[in-house]
Amino acid sequence: MKRIFFVDDSGPPLGHMLLALGGYLGGFDGNFLWNRIGAEYSMNVPVWSLRLLPALAGALCVPLAYQILVELQFSHCAALGAALLILLENSLITQSRFMLLESILIFFILLAVLSYLKFYNLQRHSSFSGTWWFWLLLTGVACSCAVGVKYMGLFTYMLLLAIAGLHFWHMIGDQSFSNVSLMCHFLVRVLALIIIPMATYLSFFYVHLTLLYRSGPHDQIMTSAFQASLEGGLARITQGQPLEVAYGSQITLRNVLGKPMQCWLHSHANTYPIRYENGRGSSHQQQVTCYPFKDVNNWWIVKDPGMQQLVVSNPPRPVRHGHIVQLVHGITTRYLNTHDVAAPLSPHSQEVSCYIDYNISMPAQNLWRVEIVNRESDIDVWKTILSEVRFVHVNTSAVLKLSGASLPEWGYRQLEVVGEKLSKGYHQSMLWNVEEHRYGKSQEQKEREVELHSPTQMDISKNLSFMAKFTELQWKILTLKNEDTEHKYSSSALDWITMDTNIAYWLHPTSSAQIHLLGNVVTWASANIAALVYTCLSLWYLIRRRRKIYDIPEDAWQLWVSAGGFCVGGWAVNYLPFFLMEKTLFLYHYLPALTFQILLIPIILQHLNDHLCRSLLLKSMFSASVVAWFSSVYFVYCTFRPVTYGQPSLSVTELKDLRWKDTWNILIRKQ
Repeated sequence: MKRIFFVDDSGPPLGHMLLALGGYLGGFDGNFLWNRIGAEYSMNVPVWSLRLLPALAGALCVPLAYQILVELQFSHCAALGAALLILLENSLITQSRFMLLESILIFFILLAVLSYLKFYNLQRHSSFSGTWWFWLLLTGVACSCAVGVKYMGLFTYMLLLAIAGLHFWHMIGDQSFSNVSLMCHFLVRVLALIIIPMATYLSFFYVHLTLLYRSGPHDQIMTSAFQASLEGGLARITQGQPLEVAYGSQITLRNVLGKPMQCWLHSHANTYPIRYENGRGSSHQQQVTCYPFKDVNNWWIVKDPGMQQLVVSNPPRPVRHGHIVQLVHGITTRYLNTHDVAAPLSPHSQEVSCYIDYNISMPAQNLWRVEIVNRESDIDVWKTILSEVRFVHVNTSAVLKLSGASLPEWGYRQLEVVGEKLSKGYHQSMLWNVEEHRYGKSQEQKEREVELHSPTQMDISKNLSFMAKFTELQWKILTLKNEDTEHKYSSSALDWITMDTNIAYWLHPTSSAQIHLLGNVVTWASANIAALVYTCLSLWYLIRRRRKIYDIPEDAWQLWVSAGGFCVGGWAVNYLPFFLMEKTLFLYHYLPALTFQILLIPIILQHLNDHLCRSLLLKSMFSASVVAWFSSVYFVYCTFRPVTYGQPSLSVTELKDLRWKDTWNILIRKQ
C-alpha cells in the first residue's frame, strides 16, 4: 500500500499482490505493523476485504473439484462426492478464512487441471476452435498464476507439462494427423504452455517492481545497483555522484555476496594481536574487516601507484579493467596490504591488513589489479554501483575475499576479510562494488575527511534494466533463507500423512475460543487408503494384463490410468519433494497434495462399485457403506467446527475431548 519494496522467501509476488488488491478495494492505507501474530487489528484495517480473495478462492475450489471429475469422465454422483469432501474438509476451510496464500494456490492448481482436461476433451472433435484455444491458453495462464503465488505451484505445472507431452506423443503415433498438423499442434502447445506462462510470470514481477518503487528495510539484501534504482534510501545517498571511478576517487566498497549480512570494506586503527589464542602469530598490522554498518572508516581512496597525489586530476583519469591501483584508507591513510601470513580465522588464506612500517624485514605489498567481472570489453571503465570487481594482489595473486567468519572481541565481532590464494571462478564473496563515491579534491587530511562533492546528477536506475532487476530479485527469493530456528508448530513431511500435528492460529484473549489448522480425520485416513488401494489395484491389473487377462474393459482401464495420472500424480509431485527440502515445514504445505488425494476417493469408490461389486446385493451393501462413511465425514466436520471457525467457545472438558491425538496441541487456559 505504501509502495515500499519487500522480499519474501515464500515465493513470487502474485499472492501478495492479490491480498494487497483486497486491501486496496477495502480502502486500506497500509498503516499497520504486521510484526506480531495474533495482534489486534486497528480500526483502519479492512479485515473483511483483506480476507475476501482467499475465502473466495477456497469456495471456488468446491465447484472446480466437481468439474474436474466430470471432465475425467466419472459420474455426476462421484463428482458431487468430491465437491462435498472438499466442502467438509476442516483444514481447507481454516486456511481459506485467513490472509494466507494456500487457498489461492490450490484454486489456480485446480483451475489449471480443469482447463487442461477441458482442452484435452475438446481435442477429439473441435481442435483449434475458439473454445479449444480458450481452455488451452487458460491452462498456461493458470499454471503461471499458481507458480506466481508460491513455487509449490511449479510441481503441478511440471506434471501438466509431462501429461501434455505424453498426450502429444500418442498423437504422433496417430496416422490421421498429417506432419503439418502435428507441427501446428506442437507449436501451439509450446506457445500456450511454455512461452505464455513464462511471459505471464515475468509480468507479475514487472507489476511488482513498478508498484514497489520506494526503498524499505528489505532492499538491504539487494545489490547496490538495485538499491539505487529505488526511491529513497541508497538512491538518496548516491544521487548525483560520479559514475566513473578515477585515480583520486574516494569510495566505499560493498561485498556483493551480502551474506551473512551486507558489509563494507573497513579498517580502523587497531592492529591484529601479536599472537592468537591458538598460538599462531600475526603481522601485528592494522586490522582490515568487513563492517555491516555505514561508517567513516569504510572510505578508501583509489591511488595511482606512480603518483603521490590523492586527488582527482582535471580531467579525471578513469580506472579501467586490468589497471594497477593502491587502496588508501581514508582516515588512517594506510595502504591495503596482504602478504604470506595466515589470516586470523582462515589459516589457509592470507591475512589482509593496512600496512604499518615497523622497520623490519616485512616490506609493503600493496599493489592490486582491478578486474571487472561483468565487463563488456577489456577496456571497460570501473563504474560506481554497476561494476562488480575483483581485487587481485599483484605479488601473490591472492584475491580480496570476505570469508564470512566473525572475528573475536579484539576484532569487534566484525567479519573477516582474507586474501584467497586458490581462487577458482568468480564467487560473490570475492566481488566488490563501489557504493558511495566522490571525487577527492584536497590533499590535506583534515579537509579530505569532511569534503563533499556534488557533481552533475547521474541516474543509476536507468542503467539497470527490468531483466537485470528481475534476475537479481528471483535469485534472492530462491536463495533467501530465514534463520533455521525450530518453530513450535513446525513438522516433518511424515507427520502430515497421519495428521500427527496441528497449528494453533488464534486464541481469544479472554475466552477459550480458538482456531486450529486441523483436518477432517476421516477424510485424511480415507485419502491415504484410496491412494493405497489405487496403487495395489494398478499393480494387480498390470500383472494380469501382462498375462493377457483383462479384468476391466479397455475404456475403463484408460479412464483408470488417466485418473491416476492426475490425482495420484498430483499428490506425489506436491508431497514427495518436501522430503528433499531443508526449509522449516508446516502442516499447510501438505494441503495441495491432500486436495489431489481427496479427488481420488470418489474415483476409487465408483471404480469399486462399477467393477468389483458384481451382484445387486453387493452394490446395495456398498452404497449403504458409502452413505455411512459420508455421515462419519460430516460428523467429524461438525465435531471440529468450533476450532475451525473459532466459535462457539468450548469448555475445558470439551477442548480435552477434541484432543484425539496426544500430539495435537489444543490450547487450554490455566485456571
